[in-house]
Amino acid sequence: MSALPFSEIHATQIEAARREHPAIFPTVSRWATMWSLWAVLVLYTAGSLWYFEVWRFATASDRVWRLVSSMFIWKDMGTWRYFDIYSAIAQTLAMAFLGTMLASVAALFIGFFAARNTMPISPVRHLVRRILDVLRGVDQLVWGLVFVRAVGLGPLAGVLAIFVSDTGTLSKLYSEAIENIDRKQVEGVRATGAGPIKVVRYGYLPQVLPIFISQSLYFFESSTRSATILGLVGAGGIGMIIIERFRANLFDQVTFVVVNVLVCIFVIDWFSKKIRQRFIGERAH
Repeated sequence: MSALPFSEIHATQIEAARREHPAIFPTVSRWATMWSLWAVLVLYTAGSLWYFEVWRFATASDRVWRLVSSMFIWKDMGTWRYFDIYSAIAQTLAMAFLGTMLASVAALFIGFFAARNTMPISPVRHLVRRILDVLRGVDQLVWGLVFVRAVGLGPLAGVLAIFVSDTGTLSKLYSEAIENIDRKQVEGVRATGAGPIKVVRYGYLPQVLPIFISQSLYFFESSTRSATILGLVGAGGIGMIIIERFRANLFDQVTFVVVNVLVCIFVIDWFSKKIRQRFIGERAH
Protein backbone atom coordinates (compact mmCIF):
# COMPACT_ATOMS: atom_id res chain seq x y z
CA MET A 1 0.00 0.00 0.00
CA SER A 2 1.45 3.40 -1.01
CA ALA A 3 0.80 6.74 0.65
CA LEU A 4 -1.13 9.40 -1.24
CA PRO A 5 0.36 12.88 -1.67
CA PHE A 6 -1.46 15.73 0.06
CA SER A 7 -2.62 17.14 -3.28
CA GLU A 8 -4.67 14.00 -3.97
CA ILE A 9 -6.41 13.87 -0.58
CA HIS A 10 -9.91 15.35 -0.66
CA ALA A 11 -11.83 16.91 2.18
CA THR A 12 -14.37 14.10 2.06
CA GLN A 13 -11.61 11.53 2.62
CA ILE A 14 -10.30 13.50 5.59
CA GLU A 15 -13.78 13.74 7.06
CA ALA A 16 -14.32 10.01 6.58
CA ALA A 17 -11.02 9.27 8.30
CA ARG A 18 -11.99 11.64 11.12
CA ARG A 19 -15.25 9.76 11.67
CA GLU A 20 -13.52 6.38 11.52
CA HIS A 21 -10.54 7.30 13.75
CA PRO A 22 -11.61 10.25 15.92
CA ALA A 23 -8.85 9.66 18.47
CA ILE A 24 -6.01 10.62 16.12
CA PHE A 25 -7.48 14.02 15.19
CA PRO A 26 -7.06 16.89 17.65
CA THR A 27 -10.17 18.65 18.85
CA VAL A 28 -10.74 21.92 20.63
CA SER A 29 -11.89 20.20 23.82
CA ARG A 30 -8.86 17.90 23.82
CA TRP A 31 -6.43 20.78 23.38
CA ALA A 32 -8.23 22.78 26.06
CA THR A 33 -8.08 19.85 28.48
CA MET A 34 -4.36 19.27 27.85
CA TRP A 35 -3.39 22.92 28.29
CA SER A 36 -5.62 23.21 31.36
CA LEU A 37 -3.81 20.26 32.97
CA TRP A 38 -0.42 21.80 32.17
CA ALA A 39 -1.54 25.13 33.59
CA VAL A 40 -2.77 23.48 36.80
CA LEU A 41 0.52 21.57 37.13
CA VAL A 42 2.63 24.71 36.65
CA LEU A 43 0.52 26.74 39.08
CA TYR A 44 0.57 23.97 41.67
CA THR A 45 4.36 23.62 41.40
CA ALA A 46 4.86 27.39 41.70
CA GLY A 47 2.47 27.54 44.64
CA SER A 48 4.27 24.68 46.39
CA LEU A 49 7.64 26.39 45.95
CA TRP A 50 6.22 29.61 47.38
CA TYR A 51 4.49 27.82 50.28
CA PHE A 52 7.65 25.96 51.35
CA GLU A 53 9.78 29.12 51.05
CA VAL A 54 12.53 27.64 48.90
CA TRP A 55 14.28 31.03 48.75
CA ARG A 56 15.43 30.42 52.32
CA PHE A 57 18.27 28.37 50.84
CA ALA A 58 19.87 31.61 49.66
CA THR A 59 19.66 33.25 53.08
CA ALA A 60 20.91 30.11 54.86
CA SER A 61 23.85 29.49 52.56
CA ASP A 62 26.40 30.35 55.28
CA ARG A 63 24.87 27.89 57.74
CA VAL A 64 24.67 25.20 55.07
CA TRP A 65 28.33 25.69 54.16
CA ARG A 66 29.42 25.50 57.80
CA LEU A 67 27.36 22.33 58.28
CA VAL A 68 28.76 20.65 55.18
CA SER A 69 32.34 21.61 56.02
CA SER A 70 31.98 20.28 59.58
CA MET A 71 30.69 16.99 58.21
CA PHE A 72 33.71 16.40 55.97
CA ILE A 73 36.47 17.80 58.17
CA TRP A 74 37.09 15.05 60.71
CA LYS A 75 38.76 16.11 63.94
CA ASP A 76 40.04 14.24 67.01
CA MET A 77 39.37 10.83 65.44
CA GLY A 78 41.39 9.17 68.19
CA THR A 79 38.74 10.11 70.76
CA TRP A 80 35.81 8.64 68.89
CA ARG A 81 34.13 5.66 70.54
CA TYR A 82 34.55 3.17 67.74
CA PHE A 83 33.40 0.21 69.79
CA ASP A 84 30.02 1.85 70.41
CA ILE A 85 29.68 2.75 66.73
CA TYR A 86 30.46 -0.70 65.35
CA SER A 87 28.44 -2.42 68.06
CA ALA A 88 25.44 -0.33 67.03
CA ILE A 89 26.04 -1.17 63.35
CA ALA A 90 26.16 -4.88 64.20
CA GLN A 91 22.95 -4.46 66.19
CA THR A 92 21.32 -2.74 63.21
CA LEU A 93 22.28 -5.59 60.88
CA ALA A 94 20.98 -8.14 63.39
CA MET A 95 17.68 -6.25 63.66
CA ALA A 96 17.26 -6.15 59.88
CA PHE A 97 18.20 -9.82 59.45
CA LEU A 98 15.97 -11.15 62.23
CA GLY A 99 13.00 -8.98 61.32
CA THR A 100 13.22 -9.87 57.63
CA MET A 101 13.74 -13.58 58.31
CA LEU A 102 10.72 -13.77 60.61
CA ALA A 103 8.64 -11.80 58.12
CA SER A 104 9.71 -14.14 55.28
CA VAL A 105 8.72 -17.21 57.26
CA ALA A 106 5.36 -15.70 58.22
CA ALA A 107 4.70 -14.51 54.65
CA LEU A 108 5.48 -18.00 53.33
CA PHE A 109 2.33 -19.25 55.10
CA ILE A 110 0.16 -16.14 54.91
CA GLY A 111 0.76 -15.73 51.17
CA PHE A 112 -1.10 -18.99 50.47
CA PHE A 113 -4.12 -17.72 52.43
CA ALA A 114 -4.14 -14.47 50.42
CA ALA A 115 -3.78 -16.07 46.97
CA ARG A 116 -6.90 -16.69 44.89
CA ASN A 117 -5.84 -20.09 43.59
CA THR A 118 -4.91 -21.54 47.00
CA MET A 119 -7.66 -20.00 49.16
CA PRO A 120 -11.01 -20.50 47.42
CA ILE A 121 -13.00 -19.27 50.45
CA SER A 122 -13.54 -15.65 49.47
CA PRO A 123 -14.34 -14.16 52.95
CA VAL A 124 -11.18 -15.67 54.44
CA ARG A 125 -9.05 -14.46 51.55
CA HIS A 126 -10.43 -10.91 51.71
CA LEU A 127 -10.02 -10.80 55.49
CA VAL A 128 -6.36 -11.81 55.20
CA ARG A 129 -5.78 -9.23 52.48
CA ARG A 130 -7.34 -6.44 54.51
CA ILE A 131 -5.17 -7.33 57.50
CA LEU A 132 -2.12 -7.20 55.23
CA ASP A 133 -3.27 -3.78 53.98
CA VAL A 134 -3.22 -2.54 57.57
CA LEU A 135 0.22 -4.01 58.27
CA ARG A 136 1.89 -2.46 55.24
CA GLY A 137 -0.28 0.67 55.18
CA VAL A 138 1.17 1.92 58.48
CA ASP A 139 4.70 3.25 58.04
CA GLN A 140 7.52 1.31 59.63
CA LEU A 141 8.51 4.34 61.69
CA VAL A 142 5.03 4.45 63.21
CA TRP A 143 5.27 0.76 64.09
CA GLY A 144 8.59 1.57 65.73
CA LEU A 145 6.94 4.21 67.90
CA VAL A 146 4.17 1.77 68.81
CA PHE A 147 6.55 -1.00 69.87
CA VAL A 148 8.87 1.38 71.72
CA ARG A 149 5.84 2.34 73.76
CA ALA A 150 4.85 -1.32 74.19
CA VAL A 151 8.16 -3.05 74.96
CA GLY A 152 10.41 -0.12 75.79
CA LEU A 153 13.56 1.28 74.22
CA GLY A 154 15.93 -1.12 72.52
CA PRO A 155 16.40 -3.32 69.46
CA LEU A 156 13.40 -5.55 70.21
CA ALA A 157 11.07 -2.72 69.20
CA GLY A 158 12.99 -2.36 65.93
CA VAL A 159 12.82 -6.08 65.18
CA LEU A 160 9.06 -6.11 65.79
CA ALA A 161 8.52 -3.02 63.62
CA ILE A 162 10.46 -4.55 60.71
CA PHE A 163 8.71 -7.89 61.20
CA VAL A 164 5.19 -6.44 61.13
CA SER A 165 5.79 -4.06 58.23
CA ASP A 166 7.69 -6.55 56.07
CA THR A 167 5.15 -9.30 56.76
CA GLY A 168 2.40 -7.20 55.23
CA THR A 169 4.39 -6.36 52.10
CA LEU A 170 6.08 -9.73 51.58
CA SER A 171 2.80 -11.61 52.04
CA LYS A 172 1.23 -9.45 49.34
CA LEU A 173 4.15 -10.07 46.95
CA TYR A 174 4.21 -13.79 47.74
CA SER A 175 0.47 -14.15 47.09
CA GLU A 176 0.83 -12.45 43.71
CA ALA A 177 3.67 -14.81 42.80
CA ILE A 178 1.55 -17.80 43.83
CA GLU A 179 -1.36 -16.60 41.69
CA ASN A 180 0.88 -16.37 38.61
CA ILE A 181 2.29 -19.89 38.67
CA ASP A 182 1.92 -22.49 35.92
CA ARG A 183 -1.08 -24.58 36.96
CA LYS A 184 -0.10 -27.53 34.78
CA GLN A 185 2.66 -28.51 37.19
CA VAL A 186 0.26 -28.29 40.13
CA GLU A 187 -2.35 -30.40 38.32
CA GLY A 188 0.33 -32.93 37.43
CA VAL A 189 1.33 -33.35 41.07
CA ARG A 190 -2.32 -33.52 42.15
CA ALA A 191 -3.02 -36.19 39.51
CA THR A 192 -0.58 -38.53 41.24
CA GLY A 193 -2.87 -38.60 44.27
CA ALA A 194 -0.69 -36.32 46.39
CA GLY A 195 -2.28 -34.57 49.35
CA PRO A 196 -2.52 -30.79 49.83
CA ILE A 197 0.84 -30.51 51.63
CA LYS A 198 2.68 -32.44 48.92
CA VAL A 199 0.92 -30.42 46.22
CA VAL A 200 2.23 -27.25 47.83
CA ARG A 201 5.69 -28.77 48.32
CA TYR A 202 6.17 -30.15 44.81
CA GLY A 203 3.70 -28.10 42.77
CA TYR A 204 3.88 -24.57 44.13
CA LEU A 205 7.17 -24.10 45.98
CA PRO A 206 9.55 -25.09 43.13
CA GLN A 207 7.97 -22.35 41.00
CA VAL A 208 7.74 -19.54 43.54
CA LEU A 209 10.72 -20.21 45.82
CA PRO A 210 13.25 -18.37 43.59
CA ILE A 211 10.98 -15.32 43.61
CA PHE A 212 10.57 -15.57 47.39
CA ILE A 213 14.34 -15.69 47.91
CA SER A 214 14.96 -12.74 45.61
CA GLN A 215 12.30 -10.59 47.30
CA SER A 216 13.47 -11.51 50.81
CA LEU A 217 17.06 -10.60 49.95
CA TYR A 218 15.92 -7.23 48.65
CA PHE A 219 13.88 -6.61 51.78
CA PHE A 220 16.87 -7.48 53.96
CA GLU A 221 18.83 -4.75 52.22
CA SER A 222 15.90 -2.35 52.54
CA SER A 223 15.36 -3.25 56.20
CA THR A 224 18.99 -2.38 56.95
CA ARG A 225 18.29 1.18 55.88
CA SER A 226 14.97 1.16 57.74
CA ALA A 227 16.63 -0.10 60.92
CA THR A 228 18.91 2.93 60.80
CA ILE A 229 15.89 5.24 60.81
CA LEU A 230 14.11 3.23 63.51
CA GLY A 231 16.96 3.96 65.88
CA LEU A 232 16.02 7.62 65.74
CA VAL A 233 12.81 6.87 67.68
CA GLY A 234 14.59 4.74 70.28
CA ALA A 235 14.31 1.34 68.61
CA GLY A 236 18.00 0.60 69.02
CA GLY A 237 20.74 0.28 66.43
CA ILE A 238 22.95 2.84 64.78
CA GLY A 239 20.13 5.39 64.58
CA MET A 240 20.51 6.12 68.29
CA ILE A 241 24.23 6.82 67.75
CA ILE A 242 23.37 9.17 64.87
CA ILE A 243 20.81 11.16 66.85
CA GLU A 244 23.14 11.42 69.83
CA ARG A 245 25.94 12.77 67.64
CA PHE A 246 23.57 15.20 65.95
CA ARG A 247 22.40 16.59 69.28
CA ALA A 248 26.03 17.04 70.34
CA ASN A 249 26.86 18.80 67.02
CA LEU A 250 29.40 16.08 66.18
CA PHE A 251 28.61 16.15 62.49
CA ASP A 252 31.96 14.64 61.49
CA GLN A 253 31.12 11.51 63.47
CA VAL A 254 27.67 11.41 61.89
CA THR A 255 29.28 11.37 58.46
CA PHE A 256 31.65 8.60 59.55
CA VAL A 257 28.72 6.51 60.77
CA VAL A 258 26.73 7.08 57.56
CA VAL A 259 29.73 6.07 55.43
CA ASN A 260 30.06 2.82 57.40
CA VAL A 261 26.34 2.10 56.96
CA LEU A 262 26.68 2.66 53.21
CA VAL A 263 29.60 0.24 53.08
CA CYS A 264 27.50 -2.37 54.90
CA ILE A 265 24.65 -1.90 52.40
CA PHE A 266 27.07 -2.30 49.47
CA VAL A 267 28.41 -5.52 50.99
CA ILE A 268 24.89 -6.85 51.58
CA ASP A 269 23.98 -6.05 47.98
CA TRP A 270 27.08 -7.93 46.76
CA PHE A 271 26.28 -10.96 48.91
CA SER A 272 22.65 -10.89 47.75
CA LYS A 273 23.80 -10.96 44.15
CA LYS A 274 26.03 -13.98 44.83
CA ILE A 275 23.19 -15.80 46.59
CA ARG A 276 20.84 -15.15 43.67
CA GLN A 277 23.45 -16.45 41.25
CA ARG A 278 23.92 -19.58 43.39
CA PHE A 279 20.31 -20.51 44.09
CA ILE A 280 18.29 -18.76 41.39
CA GLY A 281 20.68 -19.04 38.46
CA GLU A 282 20.83 -15.31 37.76
CA ARG A 283 23.81 -14.36 35.59
CA ALA A 284 25.36 -11.01 34.87
CA HIS A 285 24.51 -9.61 31.44
